[in-house]
Amino acid sequence: MARIAVAGLINYETTLRVDGFPLDYAPVRYPFFGVRGSTSGVGLNIACALAALGDEPRLLSVVGRDEAGQLARAALGRAGIADRYVREDLEQTCQAVILYGPDGSRAIFTDLKDIQDRAYPDDQFTEAAHGCALAAICNINFARPLLARATALGLPIATDVHAIGDPDDAYNRDYMAAAELLFLSHERLPCPPEEFVAALQSRYATPTIVVGMGAGGALLALRRTGALLRVPAATPRPVVSTVGAGDALFACFISGYAAGMGPEVALRRAVWFAGYKIGGVGGADGFPRRDVLDMHP
Repeated sequence: MARIAVAGLINYETTLRVDGFPLDYAPVRYPFFGVRGSTSGVGLNIACALAALGDEPRLLSVVGRDEAGQLARAALGRAGIADRYVREDLEQTCQAVILYGPDGSRAIFTDLKDIQDRAYPDDQFTEAAHGCALAAICNINFARPLLARATALGLPIATDVHAIGDPDDAYNRDYMAAAELLFLSHERLPCPPEEFVAALQSRYATPTIVVGMGAGGALLALRRTGALLRVPAATPRPVVSTVGAGDALFACFISGYAAGMGPEVALRRAVWFAGYKIGGVGGADGFPRRDVLDMHP
């Protein structure tokens, strides 16, 4: 089991079950037991997944001095995750509203408040990173300065740039340049994923790239050997919502990587882990424990 620094977003998430997309207008609807509120966000989702796998995530994040911020600390306590490095630098905690359909499809609306104007302190990151096997640095602005600090500390960096369509994407360029492990989504790719990862490897010399492809599984690209491996999707239980599937895939892979697993094995486990997770509703829900994962061949 590894200690992993995770710098990423915490938000308060409201999920709403809908009949499907597009959503027809109606002045009032009554989706009984279809509205749910919980603490989520990419950073918290990853930390909760790592905790379920038996790792020790050190979560670095920023919340507000409000009730949602207190709910976030309570959620961390329930998950057994220390909140020592969660700062209250905002007046209001970030929020998200997520609509999800019966086939698991989702539409996400995220209000980042003024978090993009913040920067996480180097000294606190240095303290949190002590003894960590790697740093999972999410592509949120407050974590951006930590890329250079993690590199200076000699920590391998894992990051997920989510849905991008340009290898030279201005917002994500420095994350991609710093990453040893780079994840992204297929949703906005302008070409087949194999072509896109070749462009990324040429541009950044990234050792390991994973493309999450939803129902199409995932693609692994290894620069050292030139290997390309497609892993088919897994659905160990019925799909409820695909919210947080990419975070689950990322978290399980870096957990295996930190434990010394080969990337092919780590990805097959991560695909199954993500497939199980989407039987839950919220982004931070539905993660199987390591013993459940270990029973999967």
